[in-house]
Amino acid sequence: MKPFLILLIICGCSISMSAQNSVQEYTLVVKEKQADKDNGKLLLSMKIDVSNIDIPGDKSVICTPIIEHGDSVRALDPLIINGRSRHILYQRLNRPSTEQEYKRANGEEQILDYHSQTPYSEWMEQADVSLVTDDCGCGWQALQSDKSPLFTLDFSEPVVLVPQVAYLVPQAERVKARKLEGSAFLDFPVNKTAINPEYRRNPEELRKIRETIDAVRNDPYTTITRVKIKGYASPEGSYKANAYLAENRAKALSDYVKGLYRFEQTQFTVDFEPEDWVGLKKAVEDSNLPDKQQLLEIICAKEPTDLDQREQKLKSLNGGSSYRILLADVYPSLRHSDYEVDYTIRNFTLEEAKELAFSDPSKLSLNELFQVAETYPVGSDEFNEIFETAVRMYPDDPVSNLNAAITAIQSNQYSKAKRYLKKAQECPQKQLAVAAIAMHAGNPDKAKQILQSLSGSSEVSKEVQDNLNQLEKYIKQNRKK
Repeated sequence: MKPFLILLIICGCSISMSAQNSVQEYTLVVKEKQADKDNGKLLLSMKIDVSNIDIPGDKSVICTPIIEHGDSVRALDPLIINGRSRHILYQRLNRPSTEQEYKRANGEEQILDYHSQTPYSEWMEQADVSLVTDDCGCGWQALQSDKSPLFTLDFSEPVVLVPQVAYLVPQAERVKARKLEGSAFLDFPVNKTAINPEYRRNPEELRKIRETIDAVRNDPYTTITRVKIKGYASPEGSYKANAYLAENRAKALSDYVKGLYRFEQTQFTVDFEPEDWVGLKKAVEDSNLPDKQQLLEIICAKEPTDLDQREQKLKSLNGGSSYRILLADVYPSLRHSDYEVDYTIRNFTLEEAKELAFSDPSKLSLNELFQVAETYPVGSDEFNEIFETAVRMYPDDPVSNLNAAITAIQSNQYSKAKRYLKKAQECPQKQLAVAAIAMHAGNPDKAKQILQSLSGSSEVSKEVQDNLNQLEKYIKQNRKK
């Protein structure tokens, strides 16, 4: 027999009682008590010292151990201590074999061994054991109010909190629309708008545009839907002249790209910004110019609204020393053409998505990655890798961050989970994850408060109740300690 719990008290406990027809005090001393659980049975043994009891020959004392928890009560086999003549009578009767009977040898030291077993029930896990002594023949039920506590059973295993979490299913995309962006810094002769592909750094800049388009155009899973080009000029010169240059240089680049490929259903849009004051502001903010603050006050001022006048103020500031630096080092970068290639990616079957998830996950939507993850056991290497891939492909998406946090929690990587949760979507699943972290951190009160606030959330009701049940057992067990 392998015991689950052994309680041994050497000093014992005393139980006093008065005889029905005598003023004599009877004192029982329970010196040792042991409780085991084995093969679905509760085994109880005690050593009871009756040396201080003198029992008249025709009298009996019946000791009945009682197990109680809440409304559940079970009496174990009685221990009967008889006087001399009562013992002789007892032996002549056909009494139940479960009774344990001893004859009291008055005046002598006497320790009785008591052993009993009963079917084990779950309510006994942390039940109280008491002893009812009956020297009047009233029965243990009538004497329950006079029972003497012995000890409390504790067969409970240490509660290890295993927080339950819930993933959030990403919305499926009807159309998987994506885009690639870049900036081309093309060189034009002064006041010219025609593109010379061989002029200065133009070969390299035009190559970047072609590579961006080719990356989409040569992909069998994608379709280009739009090419957008927006031209910018620097504030140098008049606003009217710069508007002309920005617009027509953008159109020239659009025509150049159209001439490179055979686009059939691709939309081309052209836009322009006559002067890139936003870019100028950022460049000055990042500079070490001594009069940076004064420059920024001019650039960001509401007045004058005429940008040519504003540029004139830049030129005249501090004798134009900073303006000459801007003209040489900053203005060239403000003459640029931004391009955007919009495209769609077709949807994939689950089998196609499983292959792409590990070879080219950028083609998959969050929903497709989620479906792939569900084909693997929760917590497996493949399962975890898919969610890590999802947050890598969609680093700012609130759903990808939430699900990556949940995966981290299930892998006991709580610091990583906290980082992901900062970008996660606000929803019951996120609060459930926060409660799970509190459970892990040994903060059951905070976890319980969060979980109770989620009690009406149908999306996570099962996980919430499971966690609350765990916490109830955990708090109860630790309170007793």
